[in-house]
Amino acid sequence: MTRKICVITGTRAEYGLLRWVMQGIKDDPELTLQVIATGMHLSPEFGLTYREIEKDGFQIARKVEMLTSSDTSVGIAKSMGLGLIGFADALNELQPDLIVVLGDRFEIFAAVAAALVARIPVAHLHGGETTEGAFDEAFRHSITKMSHLHFVAAEEYRQRVIQLGEQPDRVFLVGGLGVDNIKRSKLLDRAALEASLDFNLGQKCLLITFHPVTLETSTAAHQMEELLAALAGLSETQLIFTMPNADTDGRVLIKIVEQFVTQHPNARAFTSLGQLRYLSCIAQVDGVLGNSSSGLAEVPTFKKGTINVGDRQRGRLQAESVINCEPTRQSIKAALVKLYSTEFQLSLSQVLNPYGDGGASEKVVKIIKHYSIDGIAKKAFYGLPVCLLGSQ
Repeated sequence: MTRKICVITGTRAEYGLLRWVMQGIKDDPELTLQVIATGMHLSPEFGLTYREIEKDGFQIARKVEMLTSSDTSVGIAKSMGLGLIGFADALNELQPDLIVVLGDRFEIFAAVAAALVARIPVAHLHGGETTEGAFDEAFRHSITKMSHLHFVAAEEYRQRVIQLGEQPDRVFLVGGLGVDNIKRSKLLDRAALEASLDFNLGQKCLLITFHPVTLETSTAAHQMEELLAALAGLSETQLIFTMPNADTDGRVLIKIVEQFVTQHPNARAFTSLGQLRYLSCIAQVDGVLGNSSSGLAEVPTFKKGTINVGDRQRGRLQAESVINCEPTRQSIKAALVKLYSTEFQLSLSQVLNPYGDGGASEKVVKIIKHYSIDGIAKKAFYGLPVCLLGSQ
Protein backbone atom coordinates (compact mmCIF):
# COMPACT_ATOMS: atom_id res chain seq x y z
CA MET A 1 0.00 0.00 0.00
CA THR A 2 1.36 3.40 -0.96
CA ARG A 3 1.76 6.13 1.63
CA LYS A 4 -0.60 9.06 0.98
CA ILE A 5 1.21 12.38 1.40
CA CYS A 6 -0.92 15.54 1.44
CA VAL A 7 0.91 18.78 0.64
CA ILE A 8 -0.89 21.98 1.66
CA THR A 9 -0.02 25.32 0.07
CA GLY A 10 -1.56 28.76 0.38
CA THR A 11 0.80 31.25 -1.29
CA ARG A 12 2.83 31.66 -4.47
CA ALA A 13 6.15 31.86 -2.59
CA GLU A 14 5.41 28.82 -0.45
CA TYR A 15 4.51 26.75 -3.51
CA GLY A 16 7.79 27.76 -5.12
CA LEU A 17 9.64 26.21 -2.20
CA LEU A 18 7.46 23.08 -2.18
CA ARG A 19 7.56 22.55 -5.94
CA TRP A 20 10.29 19.92 -6.11
CA VAL A 21 9.20 18.12 -2.95
CA MET A 22 5.82 17.69 -4.61
CA GLN A 23 7.45 16.46 -7.81
CA GLY A 24 9.53 13.95 -5.90
CA ILE A 25 6.44 12.58 -4.14
CA LYS A 26 4.50 12.44 -7.40
CA ASP A 27 7.29 10.56 -9.19
CA ASP A 28 7.75 7.93 -6.48
CA PRO A 29 5.62 4.82 -7.11
CA GLU A 30 5.48 4.08 -3.37
CA LEU A 31 3.96 7.48 -2.56
CA THR A 32 0.64 9.06 -3.51
CA LEU A 33 0.55 12.83 -3.74
CA GLN A 34 -2.49 14.79 -2.59
CA VAL A 35 -2.53 18.58 -2.95
CA ILE A 36 -4.72 21.04 -1.07
CA ALA A 37 -4.68 24.62 -2.36
CA THR A 38 -5.93 27.40 -0.13
CA GLY A 39 -5.49 31.07 0.76
CA MET A 40 -4.18 33.42 -1.91
CA HIS A 41 -3.98 30.61 -4.49
CA LEU A 42 -7.78 30.77 -4.81
CA SER A 43 -8.18 34.56 -4.82
CA PRO A 44 -8.65 36.55 -8.05
CA GLU A 45 -7.25 39.55 -6.18
CA PHE A 46 -3.95 37.72 -5.73
CA GLY A 47 -3.76 36.20 -9.19
CA LEU A 48 -5.51 32.79 -8.87
CA THR A 49 -2.10 31.19 -8.53
CA TYR A 50 -3.53 27.69 -8.12
CA ARG A 51 -3.37 27.71 -11.92
CA GLU A 52 0.44 27.67 -11.71
CA ILE A 53 0.23 24.48 -9.65
CA GLU A 54 -1.97 22.85 -12.29
CA LYS A 55 0.23 24.18 -15.10
CA ASP A 56 3.18 22.35 -13.53
CA GLY A 57 1.27 19.08 -13.87
CA PHE A 58 -0.14 18.65 -10.37
CA GLN A 59 -3.74 17.70 -9.70
CA ILE A 60 -5.35 19.64 -6.87
CA ALA A 61 -7.33 17.23 -4.72
CA ARG A 62 -9.19 19.86 -2.69
CA LYS A 63 -9.52 23.65 -2.58
CA VAL A 64 -10.15 25.23 0.81
CA GLU A 65 -11.61 28.72 0.50
CA MET A 66 -10.78 30.79 3.56
CA LEU A 67 -9.83 34.38 2.71
CA THR A 68 -12.35 37.09 3.50
CA SER A 69 -12.46 40.43 1.71
CA SER A 70 -10.95 42.13 4.77
CA ASP A 71 -7.29 42.46 5.74
CA THR A 72 -8.04 43.78 9.23
CA SER A 73 -7.05 41.75 12.27
CA VAL A 74 -10.70 40.68 12.62
CA GLY A 75 -10.80 39.63 8.97
CA ILE A 76 -7.62 37.56 9.30
CA ALA A 77 -8.94 35.84 12.45
CA LYS A 78 -12.19 35.01 10.66
CA SER A 79 -10.21 33.61 7.73
CA MET A 80 -8.42 31.29 10.14
CA GLY A 81 -11.78 30.10 11.43
CA LEU A 82 -13.04 29.41 7.92
CA GLY A 83 -9.81 27.59 7.17
CA LEU A 84 -10.15 25.35 10.20
CA ILE A 85 -13.64 24.33 9.08
CA GLY A 86 -12.55 23.74 5.49
CA PHE A 87 -9.45 21.74 6.38
CA ALA A 88 -11.43 19.55 8.78
CA ASP A 89 -13.68 18.50 5.88
CA ALA A 90 -10.86 18.16 3.33
CA LEU A 91 -8.65 16.01 5.56
CA ASN A 92 -11.59 13.83 6.55
CA GLU A 93 -12.34 13.20 2.88
CA LEU A 94 -8.73 12.59 1.77
CA GLN A 95 -7.56 10.57 4.81
CA PRO A 96 -3.83 11.19 4.22
CA ASP A 97 -1.17 9.25 6.11
CA LEU A 98 0.96 12.39 6.51
CA ILE A 99 0.58 16.06 5.68
CA VAL A 100 3.46 18.26 4.56
CA VAL A 101 3.44 21.99 5.30
CA LEU A 102 5.98 24.78 5.07
CA GLY A 103 6.64 27.87 7.08
CA ASP A 104 4.60 30.11 9.24
CA ARG A 105 1.48 31.62 7.75
CA PHE A 106 -1.97 31.71 9.35
CA GLU A 107 -3.41 29.49 6.60
CA ILE A 108 -0.95 26.75 7.49
CA PHE A 109 -1.59 27.19 11.21
CA ALA A 110 -5.29 26.48 10.56
CA ALA A 111 -4.45 23.41 8.47
CA VAL A 112 -2.14 21.93 11.08
CA ALA A 113 -4.63 22.58 13.90
CA ALA A 114 -7.21 20.58 11.95
CA ALA A 115 -4.69 17.78 11.35
CA LEU A 116 -3.79 17.66 15.04
CA VAL A 117 -7.30 16.86 16.22
CA ALA A 118 -7.72 14.44 13.31
CA ARG A 119 -4.59 12.59 14.57
CA ILE A 120 -2.82 13.00 11.22
CA PRO A 121 0.98 13.29 11.53
CA VAL A 122 2.55 16.49 10.21
CA ALA A 123 5.92 17.07 8.51
CA HIS A 124 6.94 20.71 8.90
CA LEU A 125 9.49 22.38 6.61
CA HIS A 126 11.53 25.49 7.46
CA GLY A 127 10.78 25.46 11.17
CA GLY A 128 13.01 26.97 13.85
CA GLU A 129 13.46 30.27 12.03
CA THR A 130 12.71 33.67 13.53
CA THR A 131 10.93 36.74 12.17
CA GLU A 132 10.63 39.08 15.12
CA GLY A 133 8.52 41.67 13.33
CA ALA A 134 5.68 39.37 12.25
CA PHE A 135 3.11 37.22 14.03
CA ASP A 136 4.39 34.49 11.72
CA GLU A 137 7.02 33.96 14.43
CA ALA A 138 4.43 32.61 16.88
CA PHE A 139 2.59 30.68 14.16
CA ARG A 140 5.83 28.98 13.09
CA HIS A 141 6.76 27.80 16.58
CA SER A 142 3.17 26.72 17.26
CA ILE A 143 3.20 24.66 14.06
CA THR A 144 6.44 23.08 15.24
CA LYS A 145 4.74 21.95 18.45
CA MET A 146 1.85 20.44 16.47
CA SER A 147 4.19 18.66 14.03
CA HIS A 148 6.00 15.35 14.20
CA LEU A 149 8.81 15.47 11.62
CA HIS A 150 10.89 18.60 11.17
CA PHE A 151 13.02 19.65 8.20
CA VAL A 152 15.19 22.70 8.85
CA ALA A 153 17.44 24.88 6.73
CA ALA A 154 20.40 25.45 9.07
CA GLU A 155 21.99 24.04 12.22
CA GLU A 156 20.92 27.07 14.27
CA TYR A 157 17.31 26.35 13.32
CA ARG A 158 17.73 22.67 14.17
CA GLN A 159 18.89 23.58 17.65
CA ARG A 160 15.94 25.92 18.13
CA VAL A 161 13.41 23.22 17.19
CA ILE A 162 15.05 20.89 19.71
CA GLN A 163 14.95 23.71 22.26
CA LEU A 164 11.19 23.77 21.74
CA GLY A 165 11.07 20.21 23.05
CA GLU A 166 11.17 18.19 19.83
CA GLN A 167 13.06 14.89 19.73
CA PRO A 168 16.46 15.35 18.02
CA ASP A 169 16.04 12.22 15.89
CA ARG A 170 12.95 13.77 14.30
CA VAL A 171 14.68 17.03 13.36
CA PHE A 172 16.50 16.83 10.02
CA LEU A 173 18.95 19.41 8.68
CA VAL A 174 18.34 19.46 4.92
CA GLY A 175 19.06 23.06 3.86
CA GLY A 176 16.85 25.63 2.18
CA LEU A 177 14.29 24.46 -0.35
CA GLY A 178 14.51 27.68 -2.34
CA VAL A 179 18.02 26.82 -3.49
CA ASP A 180 16.66 23.70 -5.21
CA ASN A 181 14.11 25.76 -7.07
CA ILE A 182 16.86 28.04 -8.37
CA LYS A 183 19.17 25.24 -9.44
CA ARG A 184 16.46 23.16 -11.13
CA SER A 185 14.77 25.97 -13.06
CA LYS A 186 15.75 27.01 -16.57
CA LEU A 187 15.52 30.77 -16.20
CA LEU A 188 14.50 33.22 -18.89
CA ASP A 189 17.26 35.24 -20.47
CA ARG A 190 17.02 39.02 -20.46
CA ALA A 191 15.24 39.38 -23.80
CA ALA A 192 12.71 36.65 -23.04
CA LEU A 193 12.04 38.11 -19.60
CA GLU A 194 11.47 41.60 -20.99
CA ALA A 195 9.08 40.19 -23.57
CA SER A 196 7.18 38.23 -20.93
CA LEU A 197 6.92 41.26 -18.65
CA ASP A 198 6.32 43.70 -21.50
CA PHE A 199 8.78 45.91 -19.65
CA ASN A 200 12.29 47.11 -20.48
CA LEU A 201 14.77 46.38 -17.70
CA GLY A 202 17.01 49.28 -18.72
CA GLN A 203 20.57 49.95 -17.52
CA LYS A 204 19.58 49.79 -13.86
CA CYS A 205 16.77 47.75 -12.34
CA LEU A 206 15.49 46.79 -8.89
CA LEU A 207 12.96 44.18 -7.73
CA ILE A 208 10.82 45.35 -4.80
CA THR A 209 8.60 43.33 -2.45
CA PHE A 210 7.38 44.88 0.79
CA HIS A 211 4.97 43.18 3.20
CA PRO A 212 3.32 44.61 6.34
CA VAL A 213 5.18 44.19 9.63
CA THR A 214 2.25 42.43 11.24
CA LEU A 215 3.28 42.85 14.88
CA GLU A 216 3.31 46.62 14.49
CA THR A 217 0.11 48.66 14.55
CA SER A 218 -0.71 50.98 11.64
CA THR A 219 2.88 51.27 10.37
CA ALA A 220 2.47 49.55 7.00
CA ALA A 221 1.29 52.55 4.97
CA HIS A 222 3.85 54.94 6.46
CA GLN A 223 6.73 52.53 5.89
CA MET A 224 5.66 51.90 2.29
CA GLU A 225 5.43 55.64 1.68
CA GLU A 226 8.95 56.09 3.05
CA LEU A 227 10.23 53.32 0.78
CA LEU A 228 8.54 54.85 -2.27
CA ALA A 229 9.87 58.31 -1.37
CA ALA A 230 13.38 56.84 -1.49
CA LEU A 231 12.65 55.36 -4.93
CA ALA A 232 10.81 58.34 -6.41
CA GLY A 233 13.98 60.11 -7.53
CA LEU A 234 15.43 57.09 -9.34
CA SER A 235 14.04 58.06 -12.73
CA GLU A 236 16.81 56.19 -14.57
CA THR A 237 16.26 52.97 -12.62
CA GLN A 238 13.53 50.55 -13.68
CA LEU A 239 11.40 49.34 -10.77
CA ILE A 240 9.58 46.00 -10.69
CA PHE A 241 7.11 45.57 -7.80
CA THR A 242 5.58 42.30 -6.66
CA MET A 243 2.49 42.83 -4.55
CA PRO A 244 2.36 41.97 -0.83
CA ASN A 245 0.70 38.93 0.71
CA ALA A 246 -2.78 38.73 2.19
CA ASP A 247 -1.60 39.95 5.58
CA THR A 248 -3.04 42.55 7.92
CA ASP A 249 -3.04 45.88 6.00
CA GLY A 250 -1.81 44.16 2.84
CA ARG A 251 -4.51 45.73 0.67
CA VAL A 252 -3.52 49.17 1.93
CA LEU A 253 -0.04 48.63 0.54
CA ILE A 254 -1.37 47.37 -2.77
CA LYS A 255 -3.30 50.61 -3.32
CA ILE A 256 -0.25 52.71 -2.49
CA VAL A 257 1.93 50.80 -4.94
CA GLU A 258 -0.71 51.01 -7.67
CA GLN A 259 -0.89 54.78 -7.26
CA PHE A 260 2.92 55.09 -7.37
CA VAL A 261 3.14 53.06 -10.57
CA THR A 262 0.57 55.25 -12.35
CA GLN A 263 2.75 58.28 -11.60
CA HIS A 264 6.14 56.76 -12.51
CA PRO A 265 6.62 55.36 -16.04
CA ASN A 266 9.79 53.55 -14.94
CA ALA A 267 7.77 51.36 -12.53
CA ARG A 268 5.57 48.31 -13.07
CA ALA A 269 3.65 46.25 -10.53
CA PHE A 270 2.67 42.57 -10.80
CA THR A 271 0.12 40.74 -8.68
CA SER A 272 2.12 37.57 -9.17
CA LEU A 273 5.17 37.07 -11.36
CA GLY A 274 5.09 33.30 -10.99
CA GLN A 275 8.18 31.39 -9.90
CA LEU A 276 9.93 31.34 -13.27
CA ARG A 277 9.64 35.07 -13.90
CA TYR A 278 10.37 35.93 -10.28
CA LEU A 279 13.62 33.97 -10.22
CA SER A 280 14.51 35.24 -13.68
CA CYS A 281 14.03 38.79 -12.43
CA ILE A 282 16.44 38.20 -9.55
CA ALA A 283 19.03 36.94 -12.03
CA GLN A 284 18.70 40.08 -14.17
CA VAL A 285 18.18 42.96 -11.72
CA ASP A 286 20.87 44.82 -9.77
CA GLY A 287 19.39 43.82 -6.42
CA VAL A 288 16.21 43.28 -4.45
CA LEU A 289 14.62 45.66 -1.99
CA GLY A 290 11.96 45.14 0.68
CA ASN A 291 11.33 42.69 3.50
CA SER A 292 10.61 39.34 1.85
CA SER A 293 12.24 36.19 3.21
CA SER A 294 13.35 35.45 -0.34
CA GLY A 295 15.84 38.29 -0.11
CA LEU A 296 17.63 36.41 2.66
CA ALA A 297 17.10 32.77 1.74
CA GLU A 298 17.30 32.74 -2.06
CA VAL A 299 18.81 35.92 -3.48
CA PRO A 300 22.33 35.23 -2.08
CA THR A 301 22.54 32.17 -4.36
CA PHE A 302 22.39 34.57 -7.32
CA LYS A 303 25.31 36.62 -5.90
CA LYS A 304 23.01 39.65 -5.83
CA GLY A 305 22.55 42.22 -3.09
CA THR A 306 19.50 42.48 -0.85
CA ILE A 307 18.30 45.61 0.93
CA ASN A 308 16.34 44.32 3.91
CA VAL A 309 14.02 47.05 5.21
CA GLY A 310 12.78 47.16 8.81
CA ASP A 311 12.04 44.41 11.32
CA ARG A 312 9.87 41.85 9.53
CA GLN A 313 12.79 39.48 8.91
CA ARG A 314 14.80 40.36 12.02
CA GLY A 315 16.36 37.22 13.49
CA ARG A 316 16.87 35.22 10.28
CA LEU A 317 20.32 34.04 9.22
CA GLN A 318 21.83 36.45 6.70
CA ALA A 319 24.51 36.31 4.06
CA GLU A 320 27.08 39.09 3.63
CA SER A 321 25.06 40.26 0.62
CA VAL A 322 22.25 41.56 2.85
CA ILE A 323 22.16 45.28 3.71
CA ASN A 324 19.89 46.05 6.66
CA CYS A 325 18.27 49.44 6.96
CA GLU A 326 15.53 51.23 8.85
CA PRO A 327 12.14 51.88 7.16
CA THR A 328 12.94 55.55 6.56
CA ARG A 329 13.71 57.24 3.27
CA GLN A 330 17.12 58.42 4.49
CA SER A 331 18.19 54.95 5.60
CA ILE A 332 16.87 53.31 2.41
CA LYS A 333 18.68 55.87 0.24
CA ALA A 334 21.93 55.17 2.10
CA ALA A 335 21.41 51.44 1.55
CA LEU A 336 20.91 52.03 -2.18
CA VAL A 337 24.17 53.94 -2.34
CA LYS A 338 25.94 51.00 -0.70
CA LEU A 339 24.22 48.49 -3.00
CA TYR A 340 25.56 50.24 -6.10
CA SER A 341 29.02 50.92 -4.66
CA THR A 342 31.94 49.29 -6.45
CA GLU A 343 33.29 47.76 -3.24
CA PHE A 344 29.99 46.07 -2.39
CA GLN A 345 29.42 44.81 -5.93
CA LEU A 346 32.90 43.28 -6.04
CA SER A 347 32.29 41.51 -2.73
CA LEU A 348 29.22 39.66 -4.03
CA SER A 349 31.25 37.06 -5.93
CA GLN A 350 32.43 35.66 -2.58
CA VAL A 351 29.00 35.43 -0.96
CA LEU A 352 27.88 32.09 0.49
CA ASN A 353 24.22 31.34 1.11
CA PRO A 354 23.74 30.20 4.75
CA TYR A 355 20.77 28.12 3.53
CA GLY A 356 23.01 25.70 1.67
CA ASP A 357 23.70 24.79 -1.93
CA GLY A 358 20.77 22.53 -2.84
CA GLY A 359 19.55 18.96 -2.47
CA ALA A 360 16.97 19.61 0.28
CA SER A 361 13.96 18.39 -1.70
CA GLU A 362 15.38 14.92 -2.35
CA LYS A 363 16.32 14.55 1.32
CA VAL A 364 12.81 15.48 2.45
CA VAL A 365 11.13 13.02 0.09
CA LYS A 366 13.45 10.18 1.10
CA ILE A 367 12.76 10.70 4.80
CA ILE A 368 8.98 11.04 4.55
CA LYS A 369 8.95 7.90 2.43
CA HIS A 370 10.91 5.70 4.81
CA TYR A 371 10.42 7.12 8.31
CA SER A 372 8.03 5.02 10.38
CA ILE A 373 4.92 6.99 11.30
CA ASP A 374 3.30 4.26 13.39
CA GLY A 375 2.32 5.82 16.71
CA ILE A 376 4.15 9.03 15.82
CA ALA A 377 1.20 11.20 16.85
CA LYS A 378 2.08 10.65 20.51
CA LYS A 379 5.00 12.91 21.32
CA ALA A 380 7.27 13.07 24.35
CA PHE A 381 8.72 16.46 25.27
CA TYR A 382 12.50 16.50 24.91
CA GLY A 383 13.97 18.41 27.83
CA LEU A 384 17.37 20.03 27.44
CA PRO A 385 19.99 19.21 30.09
CA VAL A 386 20.01 21.59 33.05
CA CYS A 387 23.51 22.80 32.21
CA LEU A 388 22.34 23.92 28.77
CA LEU A 389 19.21 25.56 30.15
CA GLY A 390 21.33 27.59 32.52
CA SER A 391 23.47 28.90 29.68
CA GLN A 392 20.62 30.25 27.57
